[in-house]
Amino acid sequence: MSKARTVAIGIQDYGKLRESGCFYVDKTAFIREWWGSNDDVTLITRPRRFGKTLNMSMLECFFSNKYADRGDLFEGLKVWEDEELRALQGTYPVIFMTFAGVKAVSYEKAFMGIKKQLVRLFSSFPELMGYEGFDRNEKAALDRISEEMSETDAAYSINLLARLLEKYYGKKVLILLDEYDTPMQEAWVNGYWDELVEFIREMFNNSFKTNPSLERAVMTGITRVSKESIFSDLNNLNVVTTTSEEYATAFGFTEEEVFAAMDEQGIGEEEKEKVKFWYDGFTFGRVPDIYNPWSVIMYLDKRKFDTYWANTSGNGLVSKLIREGDKNLKYHFEDLLNGKEIEAKIDEQIVYGDLSGDENAIWSLLMASGYLKAEGIIQEEPEDEPLYRLKLTNFEVKRMFTRMVRGWFSGTGDYNDFIKAMLKGEEEEMNYYMNRVALNTFSSFDAGKQPSDKKEPERFYHGFVLGLMVDKAKDYVVKSNRESGFGRYDVVMEPKDAGNVAVIMEFKVRNESKGEKTLEDTAENALKQIEEKR
Repeated sequence: MSKARTVAIGIQDYGKLRESGCFYVDKTAFIREWWGSNDDVTLITRPRRFGKTLNMSMLECFFSNKYADRGDLFEGLKVWEDEELRALQGTYPVIFMTFAGVKAVSYEKAFMGIKKQLVRLFSSFPELMGYEGFDRNEKAALDRISEEMSETDAAYSINLLARLLEKYYGKKVLILLDEYDTPMQEAWVNGYWDELVEFIREMFNNSFKTNPSLERAVMTGITRVSKESIFSDLNNLNVVTTTSEEYATAFGFTEEEVFAAMDEQGIGEEEKEKVKFWYDGFTFGRVPDIYNPWSVIMYLDKRKFDTYWANTSGNGLVSKLIREGDKNLKYHFEDLLNGKEIEAKIDEQIVYGDLSGDENAIWSLLMASGYLKAEGIIQEEPEDEPLYRLKLTNFEVKRMFTRMVRGWFSGTGDYNDFIKAMLKGEEEEMNYYMNRVALNTFSSFDAGKQPSDKKEPERFYHGFVLGLMVDKAKDYVVKSNRESGFGRYDVVMEPKDAGNVAVIMEFKVRNESKGEKTLEDTAENALKQIEEKR
């Protein structure tokens, strides 16, 4: 039996990974499928940490003339079985750029981040500097590439580089852009969406449409940003999402690949079902049982089950959307945490502007990001978005969301003190700590859109219920009343052990129209409502 390969963590450079002889799952069939598609421009969306960057690096190593005569990187792999493709190895000028690091709080800083990436990109082609074959205008344009370049020059820069490379090598260019949507998400979160969209739209139009030096291009990202935002000018774009049948096994590990890796590493059969429980659950196209590759690799290295993928960066927007969401969104989130399905219309074109008020847009983002899986389509009408049955993807995702909800109240110990006082029946302490919890966390549930007096207590209340649900799930079944009327919400905590105390809580917003002039009046009415419902 051959020796197990070393499992390396975080290597996204294909050449380095292959040269090291470390563990690698053969995804080179992606090269054959993509090249055989003959698509001008391809956009592929997959959740984060699903091998997008490694596959893009693989494309560069295969096609780039910088890797001429490096067929050894592909020997013994699927792509090397194809003689026609072998002849293409190392024969194209390739532009490979990533937006992964462009995360900024303002447009100015984001634009500077993009310019730095562009300067770094140009510097990777030193053969162009001083080349006498360029005309005066081309030389002048090349000289303007710097961190001080204008928006116009930056938006045209990839087009320029492609033209210069074609002129130098006498061959059209392949363009690879990784994590194209990272700046877009940051722009939405930080309030400079319109400025960035205008620049990116112009840049993409110059790079991928009006570019006679382009042979083919691939972009990767997590989401499919709506065509109206940045792709309106690209009529040559093939979009491949998680529901598309193309490249279904190119990103992520199939069950066969995972179990083969476990066999190689000498991990017993009894662990396979646990790995499936934790890290399986993704479906791409019609291929089920796709595993999260980052978590599987971390598990193979650590031999311990944990929320590896869910603990990586990128959950901030999701937490914000759920925390600030209305009561219906939090009701559905309760159902998901309880292992139930929800129904939602999924639009794979993410319109970031809709995330503030459209619940379906939020579920669409969570599905694209890998947090939800489609259990089936309930209804599919030509004139409308399909209605899906959705569940949390796997146990790792559930653990992540449980920790996320706990994190909403983790800034103070008052929350835990409130729960202890409540279960002991210590009213004075309970009131004290509840007031402190509300004071310290209420604003984090504020959607910040001039909300009504009713809406903000609702947002806090439903977040509070989620906190109870995840914190006491071991000992209690926590139920919230979804039929309550204006200003009234109740919670029942049913003990799983009959020897423990049950809890009924009535939350009320003071309503002066019902004669509640003081908080004492409101509390009296709440007690009456509890008695009436006994």
